[in-house]
Amino acid sequence: MKRCLATTSQLAKLLFCLLCILPCLLKLFYSLTEVTGSNKKWLVEPFWSTSQFVRNTKYPKYTSLKFEINCAAIYDHDPVEVGKTLEIRNNDIVDLEDEDVASMVLNCDQYLHLRGYHSDPISEEELGYPLAFSLVVHKNAIMVERVLRAIYMPQNLYCIHYDQKSSSSFKSAMEKLASCFPNVFIASKLELVHYAHISRLQADLNCLSDLLRSSIQWKYIINLCGQDFPLRSNYELVSELKMLNGANMLESVHPSDSKKERFAYHYELQNVPFEYGMVPVMSNLQKDAAPHNIEVFSGSAYFVLSREFVLYINNSLVAKDFLAWSSDTYSPDEHFWASMVRVPGVPGELPRSAREVSDLESKVRLVKWSYLEEQLYPPCTGTRRRSTCIYGAAELRWLLNSRHWFANKFDSKVDPVLIKCLEMKLRERQRNMVEASSQTLYVKNVSGNI
Repeated sequence: MKRCLATTSQLAKLLFCLLCILPCLLKLFYSLTEVTGSNKKWLVEPFWSTSQFVRNTKYPKYTSLKFEINCAAIYDHDPVEVGKTLEIRNNDIVDLEDEDVASMVLNCDQYLHLRGYHSDPISEEELGYPLAFSLVVHKNAIMVERVLRAIYMPQNLYCIHYDQKSSSSFKSAMEKLASCFPNVFIASKLELVHYAHISRLQADLNCLSDLLRSSIQWKYIINLCGQDFPLRSNYELVSELKMLNGANMLESVHPSDSKKERFAYHYELQNVPFEYGMVPVMSNLQKDAAPHNIEVFSGSAYFVLSREFVLYINNSLVAKDFLAWSSDTYSPDEHFWASMVRVPGVPGELPRSAREVSDLESKVRLVKWSYLEEQLYPPCTGTRRRSTCIYGAAELRWLLNSRHWFANKFDSKVDPVLIKCLEMKLRERQRNMVEASSQTLYVKNVSGNI
């Protein structure tokens, strides 16, 4: 009997010890699996991911998949360098999570230094021509941070609107990111944004209203989302915007019959079996014609608008009435701006009789639609999602040589190298152009004194 009790006691102790060390064994097994599994890991942000500055510090051997990427060679379509990017995409791409971004910006001075802010040269021309940006975002904080870093200049102004439905970790990351800059802020009024609903348009309008209240007298406003990326440096952008001479840049075309249905009937927000959940659904109730004899044009949610035009939108009864009329339409952001810019007498008016401005003719935003590939664009080298190309690194040269100022869509989980190379190329352009302009200014000053 005593022997039985002793054996039972020993077994209990052994079991207790196993239970104590089991979590450690599981953690070790998980780490080894992550490193030695069939797929290697590619860290998009190797420094941050393996540092103590983020929430989810990665096992150091994650960096087992290492390539020296030559962006200049990728730009030149070097097959070896492009092949490296394909190898990366064939493995597991690990990027920072929302809570990591919230952690990395806790110490603002350290974050700004390590991320290289304020290191880009600025010309006098840029200082005297500040721009404003509206970023309407809802997920993937690290991509938002990269977009902000790519377009950031201390003389510009930035409003971030995040969706009320976003995760708490994403909201926290956005709040903390904005707090690190004197010229970046969160919109004072945040919307619960639904796909193709008036709330998407209202989010931009909230930012525009806030931006107008700033003491910074910005010249143009540009709106972006978290999957956009610039194709021009700030210096180039300012130079091209000056040539608009107060005009607005956006898509505005006569709507097709199918597009007319979007504003010919009353739509109601309903919960449907769709990935976006709540979406506007068409009813049988026909709408009255648009107020103030406004002719409805079709376009895009994305724009480059002059300060004077935005002031008009903010104060005009015509704009307010048209917005109210658009509130029960489908995707009103795709006809509101396209129509208002055609209203006679508005600042930077595009006359109704003027030729249509398609998405290819507008320089605002380059989107590669799958059904137009090999007709209007070269094939997508990344992947396709809902008829839209998510770009790959082999498109670097094509993107930078396009006439557009921004492009969509980018995703670090699809091709992180493209984003890194785009950022590097834009910084290079900014530096070269500012230095060239300074040298020209110096030569003129010398010759003037002589």
